[in-house]
This record gives sequence, structure tokens and C-alpha cells, in this order.
Amino acid sequence: MLLGTHCPHCPSVLASLSELLKQGVIARMEVVNLEQMPEYGRELGVRSVPWVKIGPFELSGLHSKAELQTWAERAGSEQGMTAYFEQLLGDGEVKRVLEMIASDHRLLHALIGLVSDPDAKINARLGAGVVFEEYEGTRELLALIPELGALTTHEDARVRSDACHYLSLTHDESVLEYIEPLLDDVHDEVREVAEESLAALKDAG
Repeated sequence: MLLGTHCPHCPSVLASLSELLKQGVIARMEVVNLEQMPEYGRELGVRSVPWVKIGPFELSGLHSKAELQTWAERAGSEQGMTAYFEQLLGDGEVKRVLEMIASDHRLLHALIGLVSDPDAKINARLGAGVVFEEYEGTRELLALIPELGALTTHEDARVRSDACHYLSLTHDESVLEYIEPLLDDVHDEVREVAEESLAALKDAG
């Protein structure tokens, strides 16, 4: 945790983290006062406090004990990363998500959970699309074909449409088996996306 002597919210967050440490929810805690060691903030790119890192999750501002516990329990799980990506993308932090995935391409898989959730925030879904488009034609996206293909039979039309579009970004002919059935989908939007996806695949080939 990074804090400041005159930060009004830092004592509350510090107290919550201390309780989680006592309860064994977190194993250890390091606390740095940025007013005494400002170089920590510069190294991490932190401009405001309180700032907490739990596993891969970076949290800024005031968070309740319950919120901090939730993120601690999510650490190390793909579902937790999906939730974190949804929050970041919902806040417009596409660059941050791209940086994380660039450092570990396996994290791209966490976006499948976001794409498959029709109740995900619209900004997060749009952000996921931007990320997938950054990986157009790459082996990282090719690795997701089975999961994206399975989503083309999802009950929600938006999920089917998105999955169809992302499959076309692979530039791989094997995705035709998933896209072609959508030409007869009950929803006009899905059929239109399927037609556009097939055209995109043809152009890419």
C-alpha cells in the first residue's frame, strides 16, 4: 500500500488491510509513505493515494474492507482477472489492459468471460473489442478459436455477434464452421455481422 501523511482516506484503507492481514485473508503487507519515499510512486506511476496492489490488481482511492477482501479473494483466478478487466475497460483504461496482456499473453483469455457476459458494461464490451482488434491475425487470438466458436451458439444475440466478429479477426478459415451457421440466425444483426465477417475473412485471405 502507498499512502500519504495528510491523505484523508489512507487511515481507513490501512485499517481495513490490517484487519484482513490479521484474519489471514492476505499473507503479508508492505506499506510505504510516499511523502518519505516519493521514488516508489515514480517507479510505479502512482500519482494519488491511497493506492493498493493486491496480486495483479491495482486499486486507487477509497475502498471498503469488503471491497478489498473481494479483490484479495479474486487474486490468482481467471474470473478475478475478468472482473478486473471489466472494471478497467469500463473506466476507459484500454491502454492499461493492453499493457498487462502484452506482458503476459495468457491474460487475453480472461476477456472470454467478459465477451460471454451479456450484462457486462457496454464500455467494457467495447473496450474488449479494441483489445481483440489489436491482436488481429496473431497466434494469441488463434488460440481462442474454440472458446469464441462456442459463443456463437450463445442464447444472447450480442454475444453471438461479438464472437462472430472476433473470429473473423483470426484470419483463419477454420472459423467458417462457426460463422456460416449464423447466416441463418433469427436476429438480423447477427446475420449482418456474419456476412461482414465472411467478407472480412475473404479479404484477409
